[in-house]
Amino acid sequence: MLFLVPTPIGNRADFTLRAMEVLREADLIAAEDTRHSGHLLQHHGIHRPLISYHEHNEARRTEELLARLEAGHKIAIVTDAGMPGISDPGHRLLRACQQRGIPYTILPGPSAVLTALIGSGFPADRFRFGGFLPTKSGQREREMLAARDREETSIYFESPYRLVKTLECCAIHLPERPLCVARELTKAFEEYRRGTAAELLAHYSARTVKGEIVFLVSGLD
Repeated sequence: MLFLVPTPIGNRADFTLRAMEVLREADLIAAEDTRHSGHLLQHHGIHRPLISYHEHNEARRTEELLARLEAGHKIAIVTDAGMPGISDPGHRLLRACQQRGIPYTILPGPSAVLTALIGSGFPADRFRFGGFLPTKSGQREREMLAARDREETSIYFESPYRLVKTLECCAIHLPERPLCVARELTKAFEEYRRGTAAELLAHYSARTVKGEIVFLVSGLD
């Protein structure tokens, strides 16, 4: 059986009892970063074998994990934060399990996407998650133009090093549209800052931007 196990997006206490039970009973835990996950597991008194499973070894590791699953092992996948398979490793192995008829289950749990969506106050009945915003300015501009024309809320992951550039783009192409920067969710310095692109640009241009960011664009009225 394969288990996809979500982990806290910031606050270590946001770890479900079921998630901890599954990890304690797993024969093997495949982690995006074994050091990062090792600290989390140790904090909760979980001591199981760990191997790395990330974008650079995912193709090779998938075959190894499939062999273990077919041999009857219980394997859990965790990422650094949130749900495996959302802009993180996990999707490739899950698809392979579907193709080979290997049983799997997905545990519910923390999600930066849904947490940011609700915290933004933007309509949540329909939304589009676009993953990480493109690093190239032309592609980022095209994505912001697409978000401008959508009726639903658009949600993205963004790097703190590129946030100002994204806000500059929005100031040009969607100056009146309500935006939200959701930063450091569930952590001590959690922040939901709403406003126009110009308002947010003035704020974040005047300081060093740190932490993990979810960027939201409200849909057309």
